Amino acid sequence: MDKAFQYQIENKQRYLDELFDLLRIPSISADSAYANDIIKCANSISNNLKESGFENVEICKTQGNPVVYADKIISSDLPTVLIYGHYDVQPADPLNLWETDPFDPVIRKSNLHPEGAIYARGSADDKGQFFMHVKAIESLIKTNTLPCNVKLIIEGEEEIGSVNLGNFLKENLSKLSCDVILISDTHIFSNQVPTVTTGLRGLSYVEVEVEGPNRDLHSGLYGGAVPNPINVLSDMIASLIDKDGKITVKGFYDKVIEISPEDRAELNKIPFDEEEFKKSIGLKGTQGEKGYNSLERTSIRPILDVNGIWGGYTGEGAKTVIPSKAHAKISMRLVPDQNPEEITELFTKHFLFIAPESVKVKVTSHHGGNAYVLPSSDPGYKAAKLAMEKTFNKEVLPYRTGGSIPIVSLFEELLGAKSVLMGFGLDSDAIHSPNEHYGLFNFYKGIETIPYFLKFYTENLRSKK
Repeated sequence: MDKAFQYQIENKQRYLDELFDLLRIPSISADSAYANDIIKCANSISNNLKESGFENVEICKTQGNPVVYADKIISSDLPTVLIYGHYDVQPADPLNLWETDPFDPVIRKSNLHPEGAIYARGSADDKGQFFMHVKAIESLIKTNTLPCNVKLIIEGEEEIGSVNLGNFLKENLSKLSCDVILISDTHIFSNQVPTVTTGLRGLSYVEVEVEGPNRDLHSGLYGGAVPNPINVLSDMIASLIDKDGKITVKGFYDKVIEISPEDRAELNKIPFDEEEFKKSIGLKGTQGEKGYNSLERTSIRPILDVNGIWGGYTGEGAKTVIPSKAHAKISMRLVPDQNPEEITELFTKHFLFIAPESVKVKVTSHHGGNAYVLPSSDPGYKAAKLAMEKTFNKEVLPYRTGGSIPIVSLFEELLGAKSVLMGFGLDSDAIHSPNEHYGLFNFYKGIETIPYFLKFYTENLRSKK
């Protein structure tokens, strides 16, 4: 390991320069106008993998954006670690809220990041994090110290639901066979309290449409006599959560597995500060499901949120219309054992049921995924805990987070391997928001830690044979 770490020290600036090159490519998967940038980014990653010493580097076609594959196989007697990441990023809107160009990375210092942080779209989610693996493994390959076999897949559709990755997995089961999957697309609680993510919530994402009159109407001539789709939609949405913060969709909680008292106590070992939480997002109060604190509400409980709502006239000045249609995008974060398809069906039935007869309602399902839990007894979790304790020199706690990575449950179903969620970001990194950033401390700490994971995981499996 000493040789690898010395190599990392000698190449720190180059690592950063290469990451900046990736961050300059606006690989936005949600907007077809960036299709050429998606291809450009895949090619750039492929070239970097070859230069880093990976073998069998391929840009694999799918029905959508390509998947970049590479491996380094040492011996069939050694375990194989499959590393997953994604090179697509969220749109940068609203652009006016960015302090600097989202695709022109810069480093800025702050109280939270005294060493500096990289400000750019994709810096934390997920280019900066998957690139840690590329550079960490490069340091092992170049110093002939790689302790196990590694495979790597970097996809280009995670931000739009990984719609084609499932078929890619099914078509390449042999190529992707592995003992464990390692993912850095999550965050730690803080740089002072390192954590390994042991749980993710699932997701059901829908779009709803409420249609009233057959055209936009003059609000003076028709107001008071016809249903206003925006008013109706607002009433319907307001009814989805009751005064105790419970979701009112019939059957929504039927399959929820309640966390055990022991696991709930373990979760609450995280030194969550309610006042600091409110301060960090500019709020004077919080809200949510009765009987749970904010840490629990954002990790072990299901929730429903409106992610966008629109209809009628929203331009400059006034236009007195009753719109023909109103729309909203709604996400539901799920917990074990809620099935996203079942939840979508329950929501659709409920939303149609509560609609007044005066309007037409349509619900369109976009994408979803199952919740995921990694047992603390899993050898992958143990290796991640040991690795992070080695480099942070602090106790590492298990941490359930509220985000979703829909492909994780599919990995286990198709490849028969557990996923270890060893991310290095912070929840303050503003992913999906203006001014996304990723601390230099976190970037380099990931590169330092990943080799230890590979070492400890290999030693663990060998000791059992």
